[in-house]
Amino acid sequence: MAGDTGGLVLPVYKHRVANAMISQWAENGPAPGKPVFFFHLGDVVYNYGAADEYYPQFFEPYRYYRGPIFAIPGNHDADVDPFDPEGVKSLDAFMNVFCDQAPRPLPFDRNSGRKSNIQPNVYFTLNTPLANIICLYSNVPRFGAISAEQRAWFIDELKTARENKAEKALIVCLHHAPYSADTNHGSSAHMQLFLNSAFDEAGVLPDVVFSGHVHNYQRFSKLYPNGKTVPFIVAGAGGYADLHKIAAPGDPDFPDDSPLLDNVHLENYCDHTHGFLKTTLEKNKNGLTFSGVYYIVSNNDNNIPAPVEFDSFEFAIGNRPAEWKDANIR
Repeated sequence: MAGDTGGLVLPVYKHRVANAMISQWAENGPAPGKPVFFFHLGDVVYNYGAADEYYPQFFEPYRYYRGPIFAIPGNHDADVDPFDPEGVKSLDAFMNVFCDQAPRPLPFDRNSGRKSNIQPNVYFTLNTPLANIICLYSNVPRFGAISAEQRAWFIDELKTARENKAEKALIVCLHHAPYSADTNHGSSAHMQLFLNSAFDEAGVLPDVVFSGHVHNYQRFSKLYPNGKTVPFIVAGAGGYADLHKIAAPGDPDFPDDSPLLDNVHLENYCDHTHGFLKTTLEKNKNGLTFSGVYYIVSNNDNNIPAPVEFDSFEFAIGNRPAEWKDANIR
């Protein structure tokens, strides 16, 4: 998992992250542990989602990543250049790349070898043997926006996932980060209120929530009134050159006294270099176990991938952070 991988300025960063993921995919072989797919948390291209930006910002860096790539749109993928004489519509290029009915070459991939992906929509549920992954589209505004139609769909998907909660993990992905302690975007109260109201109406809480948008790594835990704690993880340092710093505790310019932040704790963060998240979901005799490792990519002067483990976590699905195992904090 990673978000915000695109960018035109200092492209070396996105190549370092892409090369590190490619090295893991290629070297692990067919044994357990090899990534099954890459899930992109949005902002594939900058600054607008134009088709001609997909080769330098996506197809070329991930030319040798041969696994499937699923994605949700970020605000930049959906934004439209008002001065573009072609008058393209929002998400046209994203839909062509990711939301096809069959894999096929694309006219703007420049023979990269990657074909279009099969997704039904820009928001969808990815059903896997061990998890229902509900993927949201949070639109273009700075703090995100969810249409009434998508909200109704989301609640229906949550209710469906609730029915097989004993057998499958429930994972939610969206681009705009509900919780963030950075000094650029900060937390999105819009997404917090949206998620909390949807969870209440559906009568279910997810096991983990992933987002991008903020250009760093942050791992939060939120304790809900029913006693369940849900991890909220930001993984938006996937290659865009500018990273977002974490605010200092007590900084008056970035207050943290909103009641929406009650019972939300920042467990770990990385705001000094780029990286990506590798997650694993396993079934064993005691149920499901979810684990993750966040890798940072060294800022050397070449493109040799050098992923280094920065943070790791593991928890039994449905359990509290007190039962997380072997958290590795650096």
